[in-house]
Amino acid sequence: MNSIYDCYTLSNGVRIPCVGYGTYKAADGNGSAVICMALEAGYRYFDTASFYQTETYVAQALRDSGISRSEVFLTSKMWKDEMGYAQTKAAFQRTLERLETDYLDLYLIHWPRPDAGYENWKQLDLDTWRAMEELYEAGKIRAIGLSNFLPQHIENLLQNGKIAPMVNQIEFHPGHTQEATVCYCQAHGIQVQAWSPMGRTRVLKDPLVQELAQNHGVSAAQICLRYAVQRQIIPLPKASSMERMKQNQDLFSFELTQEEMFRLDTMPPTGWSGQHPDL
Repeated sequence: MNSIYDCYTLSNGVRIPCVGYGTYKAADGNGSAVICMALEAGYRYFDTASFYQTETYVAQALRDSGISRSEVFLTSKMWKDEMGYAQTKAAFQRTLERLETDYLDLYLIHWPRPDAGYENWKQLDLDTWRAMEELYEAGKIRAIGLSNFLPQHIENLLQNGKIAPMVNQIEFHPGHTQEATVCYCQAHGIQVQAWSPMGRTRVLKDPLVQELAQNHGVSAAQICLRYAVQRQIIPLPKASSMERMKQNQDLFSFELTQEEMFRLDTMPPTGWSGQHPDL
């Protein structure tokens, strides 16, 4: 990968950019302005969700930019209370309307359980997945996948569904790399994406991350994002200033050594959000 426009190829042949822009809380108080700035900065891959309430802002920013829909990769997700066969079909249609498009590049199940105590989650996931398979086969979605699914959740779909998930989006950053899930997904041809790829202030201020940033003459955020890129994981950073947006794209002018990668791989647990799909 040499730029944010270089792509991985998903298991179904769809090409997906190696870096995206995450829109969670990105539009707080600013409407579509931050999304417009991200487009101006050069981002062409946007990750949103019904829960984020940013789909309409993404649509407005695209409309105002004049950039063709075909030039932008759009991902969205259905929320916990939108799961189920009929509910998924309805949620997807609402997402299309809010995004002002007639197809999605990628659609994800946001979480494997509506809540930790939900006992019949396996059947609910299968019903939800069946709806997504049908939308995919109808050409409404170019690729389908998951978010926050662990191996025990994915196995249910691989064993009982028709189509294997193409993507799994998880919390991933130095200090919280979820090795079991990453290894499982990569062994099964499922592209891993990273939400919270910089792990908040605790990770950015970690002495090791700071040391590597100083050694390479880059920011702590760039170290975290470059780490994901070298793990062949798609980071989805967010930023609210043009300077940070541009900086978060400058990931290809330096390379972490194998020793530096090992050191980041083996960092003590740091910066976990506290969110776990089974708790």
